[in-house]
Amino acid sequence: MVIGAGIAGATIAHELIERGQAVCIVDAAIAPATACSSHAYAIAHPHIGKGAPRLLRLTRIAFLLAEMRWGSIWNQHGIFVPSKSDQAFNRSAVIKHLRSLGLDDQTAKALDANEAGDQCGIKQSGVWLPRGASLDLSKAAQDLLRPHSLLHSRWLTRITRLEQCAAGWLLYNEEGKPLMSASKVVIAAAMDSKALAASIGVKLPLRPVRGQLSIFEISANDPWAERLPRVAISGEGYCLPALRLNDDTYRWIVGSSFDEGEDELQARDSSDEFNQEQAKGLLAYAQGNIDSLKKASSFVGVRCVAGDRLPIIGALSQRPGIFLATALGSRGVLWSALAAKLISAQVLDDDFVLLTRLGFAADLVAALAPARFFAGALATVPALGALASNSKPILPSSPIAR
Repeated sequence: MVIGAGIAGATIAHELIERGQAVCIVDAAIAPATACSSHAYAIAHPHIGKGAPRLLRLTRIAFLLAEMRWGSIWNQHGIFVPSKSDQAFNRSAVIKHLRSLGLDDQTAKALDANEAGDQCGIKQSGVWLPRGASLDLSKAAQDLLRPHSLLHSRWLTRITRLEQCAAGWLLYNEEGKPLMSASKVVIAAAMDSKALAASIGVKLPLRPVRGQLSIFEISANDPWAERLPRVAISGEGYCLPALRLNDDTYRWIVGSSFDEGEDELQARDSSDEFNQEQAKGLLAYAQGNIDSLKKASSFVGVRCVAGDRLPIIGALSQRPGIFLATALGSRGVLWSALAAKLISAQVLDDDFVLLTRLGFAADLVAALAPARFFAGALATVPALGALASNSKPILPSSPIAR
């Protein structure tokens, strides 16, 4: 049983079906990917910042898995990551850092401002990621959950409580009635995962994060038009390549606001204004007139994050038969691909053959495990016990933008 038909639940369900397992996917909506996974403009690339070594290793592995997973709907347009504006460009230092992450010249290339101008149309130094891509999460989820003899679906069905039983786990609906049972249950329900885990006595440190993308229109004769990127940029915010429309205007997608602890889905003018300022920063165009960025539409999604900003993926060791895939934050493309491989291996008591080949090790299992938030919870798993973190998660006290 998989609870949640967003990108995580859909990817896990598909992986299990590919492994010959019968799967029932349950969701409160009428179709797949109706919440944050209705996002059509998600970008994907390995994290290349400094610090957080486990995050760096995890995103490299997850990116390779995502490339393999998404196939024909993987929109590979490349992504440019600008250098910090207050730091001089040091090519040899950047190359050394990239190689330490296991990224070769075909995956990540250091460029000075002139090279970036020629390659990407962006006159800033930084790192060019030619394999960087974007993905329509809604289309991806729908493709993964297309009809199959091993797939059963229950739409318009909200599960509010779990209860252990002889067969494994009972799933209860909003009326408090048991609907179905399963020996293995995967909870991939974003923020709703918190209440479901609480129903079996497990407290997850999850918080919502509201994000708003802005879709701008720019006139072809506006000074902005000469600066619009032909590749995606990921820095303080992100943007997709600008698209020239038939009427000679440009459409440009820029995002996103990051409103910690908020779950309101109504679009805000203030978030669009925040994205206009981010647009200037992404293009290093301080003199740009933000009034030229005309709002065409917005997308608002509510992401789910954990206290340590890593996803929560894996078996819930205190409750045998329960598996979690939540707190994907803004990296749903990557973490869902990784979750599918990790959770299917755990559900089937299988070896992590592919994951091991890509560099996935025991410390990374522990870094993602739900039990990392519970003191002593991994003590009964010898391979992971010494790696668990007992530290209390710390969450920022205020949002970046409102």
